[in-house]
Amino acid sequence: MYRFNNDYSLNAHPAVLKAVSDISGHAYGGYGLDEICTEAADLIKARIGAPDADVHFLVGGTQTNYTVISAALLPYQSVLCAESGHINVHETGAVEHIGHKITALPHTDGKITAGQIAKAGEDFRISDVQEHITEPGMVYISFPTEYGTVYTLQELEEIRTACDEYGLVLFIDGARLGYGLAAEGNDVTIQDIARIADVFYIGGTKCGALFGEAVVIRNKRIGHRFRSHIKQNGGMLAKGFLLGAQFRALFADDLYFKITEQAVGKAMRIKEAFREKGIPSYIESPTNQQFVLLTDRQCAVFSENFVFENEGTAEDGMHISRFCTSWGTTEEETEALISAIRDLNI
Repeated sequence: MYRFNNDYSLNAHPAVLKAVSDISGHAYGGYGLDEICTEAADLIKARIGAPDADVHFLVGGTQTNYTVISAALLPYQSVLCAESGHINVHETGAVEHIGHKITALPHTDGKITAGQIAKAGEDFRISDVQEHITEPGMVYISFPTEYGTVYTLQELEEIRTACDEYGLVLFIDGARLGYGLAAEGNDVTIQDIARIADVFYIGGTKCGALFGEAVVIRNKRIGHRFRSHIKQNGGMLAKGFLLGAQFRALFADDLYFKITEQAVGKAMRIKEAFREKGIPSYIESPTNQQFVLLTDRQCAVFSENFVFENEGTAEDGMHISRFCTSWGTTEEETEALISAIRDLNI
């Protein structure tokens, strides 16, 4: 069976495994206060062009999301996000569990707009009952989105402007950041992300690491005592140097960007094969996640040799199926899927 159901089913890139192995037998300080984490953070700050940023390493995406949100918001504040946002649909109410309401906004292919954000901010500003409702305090977006789409630079700039107008923190979830930056037609750089966001993170779990996310904080108010928030939310790894070693390897010689670009390239070949076969896309994704519409029989045929995700049913009864490449998707796997698409007779 060939796995195309997610981008985290393999352990880690060989360079990451070697980096972890190479530090075996050496003792380091705990809780991320070690020279390896410092070196990894310095590599990230240099790459994003933000030497004054704060960089912290956490274990996973959900943990990162609720830790950042808890640090950024006052108790009576809420977070705006797309209805399809990861914090809204795939984190078991983690944000609500720490005491913050999520205000979910209608989306277009996973994206929300500056206009929607401004309306939410203005609705609160003109409210006569502010003490009875939550105050929007943050905008949460993902780059790329849950549907594999990416915001343009203009869209991000407009969202930043709306956030500034209404005093909102802009938090960009970068669990798949490398794949978004490598997207066909993308005009956003990681330096743009670092300039526009108050806080964002560079996903490692889905982009070549064993586990781990690198949180980058530009807004010093959020950064104040952030390590205390990490500890309180159960995110402070005693052996933090294991996280540092992985990100030091991923950001040496731009490995992070090279391997995610390769994954997107394979996804584009798969997308083209579906298109040539006449199998329609559910959403036009330029990243490593491809969503196509399959019949019952087509799903059954592909399921004989491939593992992929069923994302629900479209209005016409077709199956919304996700095929996802990763940093570790091989040429053999890619060609096997492309051949199966071309050989499909139904």
